[in-house]
Amino acid sequence: MSSSSSSMIAVTPLLPVIVLLLTALGGAVAWLGRLGHGRAVVTACLRAALQLGVVSLVIAWVVAYSAAVTGFILLMYGVAAFTAGRRITGGGPGWWWAGLPIAAGTAPVLAILAGSGVTPVSGIVIIPIAGILLGGCLTATALAGRRAVEELRQRRGEVEAALALGFMPRDAAMEICRPSAAGALVPALDQTRTVGLVTLPGAFVGVLLGGASPIEAGVVQLVVLVALLAAEAVATVVTVELVARGRFTPPAGRQQ
Repeated sequence: MSSSSSSMIAVTPLLPVIVLLLTALGGAVAWLGRLGHGRAVVTACLRAALQLGVVSLVIAWVVAYSAAVTGFILLMYGVAAFTAGRRITGGGPGWWWAGLPIAAGTAPVLAILAGSGVTPVSGIVIIPIAGILLGGCLTATALAGRRAVEELRQRRGEVEAALALGFMPRDAAMEICRPSAAGALVPALDQTRTVGLVTLPGAFVGVLLGGASPIEAGVVQLVVLVALLAAEAVATVVTVELVARGRFTPPAGRQQ
């Protein structure tokens, strides 16, 4: 640990070496284990380092201007929508529909937090909370969308059987894809159920290191977890509805 009590990480000349070593370790293990993501692990770590470096330089300027805060959040939203949509469609047409569940999950939760006064309406607070919500909805949308699309492809015969029984295309697709897509909520549920017992998430640790009491840090983390779970639940439901209506794939009964 460094001499500063406000940091978990000792910023020393050895730090870049350790980061590169861990990056290489993750990539090597993924490659040797034939997971198919060896290169992706390395590039993801390098991209994270570059992006965090840029954000660290820009964020001090952004939080001073309301318009810049709004623009930064919209930028995060656009990247989240593009990333989730690409994961669902494999880069094919219709990826932009992923922006709907991400917005549907993030916007109302953020509005409730800010409108009620629970969250101060200032850039330094709104940006990280919006980022947490957008990140959670990105994950939920991508997981739910991919699982739903894959389920419909693998169980095409069951969809056609439901159609033959008189189900509408949306209802037939929903019966098949909804159970598997619901698994997208499992990571958020596990994180919420085990908080304090298995992990101490970033919000708790960050507030604690910032000088708050453990009680205050716990309250902040509770609000973040509950808000995140609510946002991801909305995003998952909207994603499944879009998949069932054929927004990411050809509608049920007309797949090639």
